Amino acid sequence: MTQFPHPRLFLIVTAAAMAAAAGPAMAQKATVVEMRAQVIPYAKPQNPFYPQDPDVARTVSLGGSCVRCELSGRDLSGATFISATFTGSTLVGANLRGAELVGSNFSAADFSRANLTGATLVGANFSGANFTSARLDGVEAMGSVFTSANMTRASLAGAELGGANMNRANLRSASFADAELFGVTLANVDARNANFTGAEVDASNLSNGNFQGAVFRNASLDGARLTGGAFGGANFQGASLDRTDIRGADLSAARGLTQGQVSEACGDASTRLPGSLRVNACRGRMIVVRPPAPPRPAAPPRTTRNIVVADR
Repeated sequence: MTQFPHPRLFLIVTAAAMAAAAGPAMAQKATVVEMRAQVIPYAKPQNPFYPQDPDVARTVSLGGSCVRCELSGRDLSGATFISATFTGSTLVGANLRGAELVGSNFSAADFSRANLTGATLVGANFSGANFTSARLDGVEAMGSVFTSANMTRASLAGAELGGANMNRANLRSASFADAELFGVTLANVDARNANFTGAEVDASNLSNGNFQGAVFRNASLDGARLTGGAFGGANFQGASLDRTDIRGADLSAARGLTQGQVSEACGDASTRLPGSLRVNACRGRMIVVRPPAPPRPAAPPRTTRNIVVADR
């Protein structure tokens, strides 16, 4: 038998035909089979948040469904989920460093304390998912959906989130330091004490969000919408507000704001500013800059099996 450098791998296999024949009770279960798996070399460009170890094998998961799977604490580093459905699954404390979850559905999944450093989450659905205290530093999540997700104390430093939808998400004490948030929907979020230091939040929608105590130091909010938002105690020191819409925003207790910054933005009579600062009225039609659509995920291979390979 051919010997492989990583013999302790597990293959979770579900045959769609067998599941259908066995009835609904078996449709959401996976059979665990211990076996050896082929090592697939990884050629992804170097990510400063996830330096690739050439000795670490890449593991593979074919597209399929594993609803409410229990994968807590599993080592799924480098795993590939292609258009997979893992709704309601539990991945508490799982290791997903460098994994690819492209175009997959992980809505209502529990990623609390999981490590997704350097993972690729492009076009994936994480609506209602739990990322409490999870590590997502350096992830690529363009066009992904995080609506109503719980990202309390999550770290997304250096993440690429262009076009992501975080409407109504809980971002309390989350870190987006140096992240790229171009065209991101941050409307109606609870982002109290969140850290956006050095982040690019250009053309994003922060309307009606709670950003009290948030840090926007040296961040870029050019063309962003802050309408109706609460920014009490937020720090805007060195932030860029060129063509930023602050109509109806409460910035009365914001820190670090200067007249020079406010003069680049526009507001209205309902805009509340600290001290003697004054804002120019918004004139004409606001131009909404939309980010490019995220790339479409690759089509899953034609198979009736749902496969996940993972280290024990």
